[in-house]
Amino acid sequence: MQDIAVVLKREDADIVALQEADGASLWSGGFDHVAMLAKEAGYLNYVRTSHAVSMLFSYGTALLSRKPFLDVVHHTFKPSPPTINKGFTLGQIAWQPEGRQGSPMLVDVASVHLDFSRKSVREYQIREMGKLLSGRNHSAIILGDFNSDWFAEEQVVQTLAASNGLHVFMPEARDLGTYRSSDRRLDWILISNDLEFVSHEVLTDVLSDHNAIIATIGVKESR
Repeated sequence: MQDIAVVLKREDADIVALQEADGASLWSGGFDHVAMLAKEAGYLNYVRTSHAVSMLFSYGTALLSRKPFLDVVHHTFKPSPPTINKGFTLGQIAWQPEGRQGSPMLVDVASVHLDFSRKSVREYQIREMGKLLSGRNHSAIILGDFNSDWFAEEQVVQTLAASNGLHVFMPEARDLGTYRSSDRRLDWILISNDLEFVSHEVLTDVLSDHNAIIATIGVKESR
C-alpha cells in the first residue's frame, strides 16, 4: 500500500481509478485501503463501492479525485456465481479544460471491473453498463480491468466503445500489455469521441499482478 501511495504522489494524476479496492475487513487488515491511499497521496475526494461483501472481505472499485464529485453512482452487476460480484463506481466532475471558454464540461468518470472467468458474463456486464451510460448524455472516461483484450472472442472492449461513442488509445498495439504474467492488455481507458489522448503510458512499477496506466486527456478542439 505504501508503494502504491508513493507512485500516486509521483504521478500526481487528477483522477485515479482503482479496482480490487478493499474496505475495512478481516482480509484487508481491518482498515479501508482507499481511505489510506487518499490520505497518503493527498486526495481530498474519494469514493468506493463494495460490490462483494462477506464476513471476511469488502471488495470493489474506487475513484480518487482532485476535484469534488458532483454526482456519484454505485453499481453492482447482476450476481454471477460462483465468481464474486463485480461492478463500477462512477463520479461526475466539472472540468474546465485549459484554454476553453464558457461553462465547465460535465464528465462522467468510471472505474470498472469485469468478471474474469466467463465471456458470457462479461458480455452481459458491458450491456448493463452501456445502458446506464447511454442515459446520462455526458462526456465519459471509463477506466478499469476488463479481463479482456481487443482481440478477444467476445470483444467486450470493442462493443462498449462502439455502442457508446468511445475510443481507446492504439487499440491494435501489441506492446501495451498490462497483465504481468502473460503481457495481455486487459486494462483499458475508454474516452468519449469529443476527447483525445494527448499521451498514454503503461507504467513499469510492480504494484500488483497488473500494471498501471497513466494518460493525459484533452478536448479535441482545445487541449
